Amino acid sequence: MSLADRVKKRRIELDLTQDAAAENAGIRQQSWAAIEEGKTKKPRNILGIAKALSVDANWLLNGGDMIPVSDINLKRIPVISYVQAGELANRRPVDAIDDIYEYVLTDSHTSDKAFALKVCGDSMQPDFKEGDVIVIDPEVEPMPGEFVVAANGDFEATFKKYRPTMSIDNSDDFELVPLNSDYPVIKCTFGKVRIIGTMVEHRIYRRKR
Repeated sequence: MSLADRVKKRRIELDLTQDAAAENAGIRQQSWAAIEEGKTKKPRNILGIAKALSVDANWLLNGGDMIPVSDINLKRIPVISYVQAGELANRRPVDAIDDIYEYVLTDSHTSDKAFALKVCGDSMQPDFKEGDVIVIDPEVEPMPGEFVVAANGDFEATFKKYRPTMSIDNSDDFELVPLNSDYPVIKCTFGKVRIIGTMVEHRIYRRKR
């Protein structure tokens, strides 16, 4: 069995698409496809590929008995859309959402309700660029200055910085602040906006120049 065969077989065992596996490894989908097609014999990012497949890098390169990486703290986190994330404001469980085709792997300590989103738009630039992946945990209460995903009524979810405020009646309110000053601050009074979860991980991928 070749490197290409081992990579493809293990990816299928984990029920990962090439896109998802490549993203977990920090490489492009085209690079992953070249490995599975046998065009790339010695990938440069073999450690990232091994981690994405939860196996030992030496086994990928040389074969033999497969040595799985311990997955005690390794989890598959579903990547969902902003519309699907908005539905979670009604306490809908992540595993009840249809049409989840992509996952990321993480060794972070997250709850079973954690999910991932791909950053869209430029409202959170320069820190968060389009295509970045953020992992959100609904079980983590946000602290001032942390980043959250929230839902505003029936609209899809939004990703912003969390800033608590104090209202006239001394009740706890908050604002959702974009990092790009071209976008407005969302003032969350009267309970119209609900925090869905707090960001616990931010992944930045190499971009085309």
